[in-house]
Amino acid sequence: MDRTKIVACLSALLLAGCSKPARIVVGSKNFTEQVLLGEILAQQIERRVGVPVERKFSLGGTLLAQGALTQGAIDLYPEYTGTALTAVLKQPPLPDAGAVLEAVRVAYQRQWKLRWLAPLGFNNTFAMIVRGDTARGAKLATLSDAARSQTWRMGVGYEFKQRLDGLDGLLAAYGLRTDGEPVTMDLGLLYTALQSRKVDMIAANSTDGLASVLDVAILRDDKRYFPPYECAVVVREDTLARFPQLREALEQLSGKLPDAVMRKLNYAVDGEHRAPAQVADEFLRAAPGAN
Repeated sequence: MDRTKIVACLSALLLAGCSKPARIVVGSKNFTEQVLLGEILAQQIERRVGVPVERKFSLGGTLLAQGALTQGAIDLYPEYTGTALTAVLKQPPLPDAGAVLEAVRVAYQRQWKLRWLAPLGFNNTFAMIVRGDTARGAKLATLSDAARSQTWRMGVGYEFKQRLDGLDGLLAAYGLRTDGEPVTMDLGLLYTALQSRKVDMIAANSTDGLASVLDVAILRDDKRYFPPYECAVVVREDTLARFPQLREALEQLSGKLPDAVMRKLNYAVDGEHRAPAQVADEFLRAAPGAN
């Protein structure tokens, strides 16, 4: 091999060793639905874009996931429009789903060069849940009914206690009375605490799989206190530029996850104790146009 070819080969090896391999980092927050969605996104990227995916799941709450995205530690993660509006942007809730999505799209692009893609199809609003026997005995259907009924031992997640659209505003909006300070706990423990009667009401999520199989009642938010929480992928603009096929691959999932489907998938993990990777694989194989 002549000198010119040797130098060229060495240069190529050095460049290959110094450059970072092409990869996409998918993140998630620290509860079942987020981990499952993160796995769905990761597998979709691996199949449709054909690049390695690094999974950084269970990062923590909203602000930790948002910080990881803005700092470049992850390239994308699933987020909820109402959460972005109130918890991240610190703006007051809006009742219209389209207005909320547009507000967060504009603000995220302007402040951080982040893109909100088309929603995945479900609205995971907060759900105030009581035991079925409690609801039947007191004839409870709405949060207004609950406010008139009794004093509540309440269980909530850590984030719900601090959010603008969380506990304090809810108590004020409905005049709900609590029996002492609400108990804060990991989201995965809420239903256990409710079933074991350690608490009487929990602040859970409307797409929880367990809510569809346990004897519980979701109290209707009759005053429309909670804003829309449509779920969508938030992704860095520079990542979309580096991987031209990425946006199309992700938006093939838009509208493919209505509320009922998301509850079923969540239950497969929480109730049937199946691995998120297996549940995600089965969903993608069955979803029309997404595989």
